[in-house]
Amino acid sequence: MFNKETEYALRGLVYIDLQNMGGRRPGTLEIAREIEAPPFYIAKILQRLVRAGFLRSLKGKGGGFFFDPDKPDVPIINLISSIEGDRSFSGCSFGLKQCDSDNPCPLHGKYAPIREAINKLITEETVQSLAEKVYKNEFHLNEFLK
Repeated sequence: MFNKETEYALRGLVYIDLQNMGGRRPGTLEIAREIEAPPFYIAKILQRLVRAGFLRSLKGKGGGFFFDPDKPDVPIINLISSIEGDRSFSGCSFGLKQCDSDNPCPLHGKYAPIREAINKLITEETVQSLAEKVYKNEFHLNEFLK
């Protein structure tokens, strides 16, 4: 549903939050290993997320990635928007430039409610709410992260 970068970013952030809950700050290699992603690619993604303000990082002993406890939770829609742009939430499922209720594509009527449901989901859920669900064993960590 999302591009690979978004998938890795989401899984990586959930993993980081889970580790932060235990007082740990994971590093790039650990995160890449645990979410089964290429380390170089994860390093680039995580640095972009740090620059965008989603995460913080420290170098050296005791370093790693962590969420700023003084910042609000990260809505999934914000993460997706920063990586993929807003077109994912408003674009035509058929790929047309002009598609709306006045000029609908062949999929418009059936896809519009699906897009609305997805928008609601990614607006309401946060990285932290997903991590909390994994933490409470509502999902198996290995199945979620891989």
